[in-house]
Order: sequence, then structure tokens, then C-alpha cells
Amino acid sequence: MKTTILERIAALREAMRQQRIDAYIIPSSDPHLSEYPADRWKSRAWISGFTGSAGTVVVTADKAGLWTDSRYFLQAASQLEGTGIELYKMGLPDTPSLTDFLLHELHNGQVVGFDGQTYSAADARALANILGRKEIRIDASADLIEGIWKDRPGIPLNPIFEMPVELSGESTRDKIDRLNNLLRSEGADGLILAALDEIAWTFNIRGTDVTYNPVAVCYAFVSEEESVLFIKPEKLTEEVADRLKREGVTLADYSMIGRYLSRLPENSRVFVDMHKTNVALYDALPKGCTVVEGLSPANRLKSVKNETEIKGFQNAVVKDGVALTKFYFWLERQMKAGEKVTEISAAEKLTALRAEQPQYIMDSFATICGYAEHGAIVHYSATPETDATLRPEGLLLIDSGAQYLDGTTDITRTIALGETTEQMRKDYTRVLKGTISLAKSKFPAGTRGSQIDILARKALWDAGINYLHGTGHGIGHCLNVHEGPQSIRMEENPVTLRPGMVISDEPAMYRAGEYGIRTENMILVRKDSETEFGKFLGFDTLTLCYIDTSLIVLPMLSAREHAWLNRYHRTVYEKLSPYLDEEEKAWLREKTAEI
Repeated sequence: MKTTILERIAALREAMRQQRIDAYIIPSSDPHLSEYPADRWKSRAWISGFTGSAGTVVVTADKAGLWTDSRYFLQAASQLEGTGIELYKMGLPDTPSLTDFLLHELHNGQVVGFDGQTYSAADARALANILGRKEIRIDASADLIEGIWKDRPGIPLNPIFEMPVELSGESTRDKIDRLNNLLRSEGADGLILAALDEIAWTFNIRGTDVTYNPVAVCYAFVSEEESVLFIKPEKLTEEVADRLKREGVTLADYSMIGRYLSRLPENSRVFVDMHKTNVALYDALPKGCTVVEGLSPANRLKSVKNETEIKGFQNAVVKDGVALTKFYFWLERQMKAGEKVTEISAAEKLTALRAEQPQYIMDSFATICGYAEHGAIVHYSATPETDATLRPEGLLLIDSGAQYLDGTTDITRTIALGETTEQMRKDYTRVLKGTISLAKSKFPAGTRGSQIDILARKALWDAGINYLHGTGHGIGHCLNVHEGPQSIRMEENPVTLRPGMVISDEPAMYRAGEYGIRTENMILVRKDSETEFGKFLGFDTLTLCYIDTSLIVLPMLSAREHAWLNRYHRTVYEKLSPYLDEEEKAWLREKTAEI
């Protein structure tokens, strides 16, 4: 029989007492600081019963709290009921921050503990600095969950598979050479790699250890002297192991990374991305070692796609566009026939149609299918309790994507299921104007995403409307759908946009309790022109899926926006129609007809 949440917290408090720890922090992350942790590291969900994707639990001798954001207020309140864990709603003026709570509850000389494998070196440093004001110490050495979670899942042992050069465009050996060149320019002679997507890219491997991200649980160390992949040997096929060895890679067990780092020469200069490396690895480095801090060279190189990867994206969006066309064709027929379709059943149908496409691996994130007021919840996730039945009226927002062996997709469309209001149509048109404005922009080389974010927002701002999330995030090549270091958002990010980067273009607006609207395409940064004023860049739109023109207030579009949309729809039809049957083709022809 499974232990209850109350029993788990009691067991944790006993472990804390034995280890002389006065408060214990349980974040949502794993040793690789992944967006989606494998089951073994879902400690926060296990200890609290709260299953949302973001949240942190803190337990003291007499109190327990969960900090999470507005996406999960209702879910957390329900799942925490009867656990003794108090909900702290982040972002509200009366809610103390996690560190304010610790400073209030603890006194001088007390200790805050956490598993250093699940805490970034940057966050651990910041926490130590804040708590140090009250002489409260941190202890990152104890994984107290390991001792009390009796049926804890093991480290995933799924076999990895190769990303062949025919799809990656560059060998592992060449990537390592480029990394070492960057390390030399940064004054470093070694690099810790803990982020799973960076390791997967560097070593041309992929896996199924993590939901939605085709990555494998492993660590790596890259240097001129040797490059080591730390991975469970059960995950390696003989073919993959032989290929890695031929490319100069040393293989070691996953558990050996800490010992390896501790034995580096005292005069080593190791590059560490403090935000992507857990503090346990950082603390394992010899005291005489020089740490060079900065943005991971692997992340920088990975963000700029080569010609082969770009071709892969172009192939992937065709497959994705075919699946999406078949889905929206099916959905329209179901609605006209009066068949019951819910948010969950619609999302499941879309996944099934994507799974029919060649080289499909998995969805790239959990589909957001939000009907009516649910569309106004930015990261809405339908549950059996909230699963709304679609009706022939109002708006449906679907944000979805897939992992194909040759590329990753991320797309949002908002469609009318029936009668709509003038306000809906005006809001929809303003959002579309933002999508188009960014897509057709031209800007000087060296531009940062924050400098062009206004292009996606101006039509909304002119009407006194705004959205609070970013406009664009990087997208990996058969890797994480949320990828850095580039972004397009109001907040400053020093990373400049470079040709070869793939980014989302997703302006939006949300009317709480009514509806949400988002129109998202993937865009590729490309060279545009060179004048006496310098080099200029632009975007190519990659995504292929019709945009619902029934919702557009045509007089609100400029002549250039009007022309862009017609040109885009011609491309959508030309590239997708060869893969559709006659009924689907006729339907898509109507959806992409000139306006």
C-alpha cells in the first residue's frame, strides 16, 4: 500500500532531524535541470501530490509550503487539500517569496538543505547569499528523498539511438573540435555538459528518457585531452558505442562524473554554465581549479542550425502540416455532423494523425487545447474534470508540436467553431498583424530579440492590449522545443539573432473568462541584404498550416499584410496538397483561397 503524503512528510522530517537540517527544499528539476524530468526525479510531485510542471516545496519542522504560479492555483489547491502543505501563490502581492519565508521561519545558525544534484550552481549561490544575511547555512549534500522513497523509479535505461550525419549535418568529432576552439578563445581547457539537449547535440545521440524531449540521461566532459560521455552502459548498443569510440569519445558510467571532476588537475580551467550545471558537479571540482563562467559554448553552437538541419526542419513542417490539415478537416466534419468532440479527444486525435507521419517520435510538448474561456489560460492542460465539449460557437485555441527525426515543430492556431463576436474578430486580426509584422521584418545584424519584440505587439498595444509571455523562443533540431539562448521578448537578453536560428513567432491576447487567441509559426533567421549601412537579416516562415481567414477583419490589414497572407497560403497549399486526398485537397484549397 502506498504511503500517504502526510506519512511521506513525517518521514522527511525525521530524516531532516537526523541530518540536523532545519528546512528542506524540493524543486521540480532533475540533475540536468530539465524542463521535463524523468520519473525518478519527480520528487516534488511524490512528496506533495501536486503534479503540475512547476513548483517548489519547502518543509520545516512544523510547516510545509508549495510555491507555484498562476497556471496551477486551482490544481494545486485541490491536490494539496488534506496534506498539511500550504499553497503559496507566486506573483500575488501578499505572498512571501520562498527566501522570505525561510528568513522568517529560521534563525541564525540553522541549516537549509536540498539535493545539490537538482539545484543549479547559480541558484545555489544566490540562495546562499540571501540566507547568509541571517547566517543561515545551506547544505547541498543530502538527497533525503532517496532514503524515504522506497519504490523510487530507477535511472531510465532506454537505449539511445543515433542522429546520423545525414540528418545532423556534422560529425561528433567536428563538433567537439569546434567546442574546443571556443573553449580556447574563452581561456578554458575543459567543459562540463549537464544539459541533456546539449549532450545529445554534441554526440549526435537521441533517446526517449524524458517526456516530449528526445534526449538520454547522461553527462559529458569535453576537453582537448579527452571527451568523455558518462552514461549507463545498458543504454548503449554496440553499434552506437563503436561509432562514438571511432570519433574519439571515451565512455564511462553515469555515476562516475563526480569522481572524474574531482580528479581533474588542480590547474585546470573549466568552463561552467552556472545556470545549466547542478551545484553538486560544481562542488566536485578541485579547489585549485579555475572556473570560467558563461553561456555554454554547446548551447551557442547548437542554436545556429546548419544547412542539413534547416532542410530537416523544412521536411518536418510538411509532415506536420499534413497531419494538421487532416486534423482540422476531421474536426470540421465532426462538428458539422454533431459528433461529440472534447478538448482531450481532439488533442488525442491530433497526436494520432501526427504519429502516422514518417519519422515521428513523440509530441514535442503536451498539446494545449483550450476551448472558449480555457483558451485564456496560457498553459492550459485539460484534465478529465475540466475537459470541455466543443460547441459550434466561439473560439478554439490549439498549441501543439511534434518531434520528428529530422526536426521539431511548434504551432498554434485559433479557429472559429461557429458564430463569433466583433470583438473576437478584431482581437484575432490584431494578433495576426503581430505575427505577420515580425515574420516580414528586416533588421541589422547584431540585433537582439528584445529590440524587435515591439513589432509583434504594436497592433495590440495600440488597442491597449498586451500579453505577458515572450513572443519567441528557440526551437531545437529533433531536440527540446524550448531552446536557448536566443529569444524574442520584452525582457533584455544579450544574445543576438544569427542566421540559422529557428524561433517561434507567437503574439497573443487573452480575455480572462472569455477566450484566448494565439497565432504561432516557426521562423528561420536568414541573411537578407548588405548595404552601405551594413548587413541586414530577415525571417523565413517555416510552419505550413492554414490561418482561419473567417476571423479576419480585412480593412484592419495593410496592403503588405494582405499580400503576405495570400502568398503564405499559396505556399501552404502548394507544399501540402500533394500529400492529401481529393476531399482534403478541395477543403484546403478553400481554406487558403485568396482574400
